[in-house]
Amino acid sequence: MDPTQVGAGLSFVIADDHPMVRDALASALRSAFGAPAITFAGSFAEAQAALGAAPETDLLILDLDMPGMQGLSGLAALRGAFPTIPIAIVSATTNPAAMRQTIEMGAAGFIPKLAPSERFLEVIRAILDGVIWLPPEARDQALAANDRDIAAKAARLTPQQHRVLLLMAEGKPNKLIAYEMQITEPTVKAHVTEILRKLGATSRTQAVIAAQRLSLEPVQKAVVAAEE
Repeated sequence: MDPTQVGAGLSFVIADDHPMVRDALASALRSAFGAPAITFAGSFAEAQAALGAAPETDLLILDLDMPGMQGLSGLAALRGAFPTIPIAIVSATTNPAAMRQTIEMGAAGFIPKLAPSERFLEVIRAILDGVIWLPPEARDQALAANDRDIAAKAARLTPQQHRVLLLMAEGKPNKLIAYEMQITEPTVKAHVTEILRKLGATSRTQAVIAAQRLSLEPVQKAVVAAEE
């Protein structure tokens, strides 16, 4: 079948802050699907606007490391705002637990940025067919049971709770977290309490260790701030 006819009705949003990456992904999509509609976004806010303007989008191709994403909290926010639009994560992270967490949080697939274009298109086709796709190293038979459990529990956090946990992992006390997020200290403490409950952690230190296991990037040893 003519690929132009196959892809004529498809629409994609490519959200990545590197123009060369966006262009390469778009070129691959056009080679496979002919003439799909493709919208570019270079930040979390632009991705939100693109999806809001085109709620019929067939697939969002999303980089987790771009302005405004704030790690996995951005994924959680987009998943909540646009629950019917499948999301394919394209990321440079090599952390299998982080890959698994994106799926637990509702992503339809995870594609390493170093994957060849043939693999990228293979995964995109699978996702469009309704398949959930993970790299082999992040699947059940390869991932440690503890990491699978942590990923599933962390997926229950709200976008704000993900942000609080990220700042906790950076060693920031409640006062600084409140300042950075422009919320009150009591609100931060309430978030911390919920984070501990959802993660099954008995201390702030345990929650930070879980965050480090799920980190998108290698985490420097954090100084765990004392709870106030």
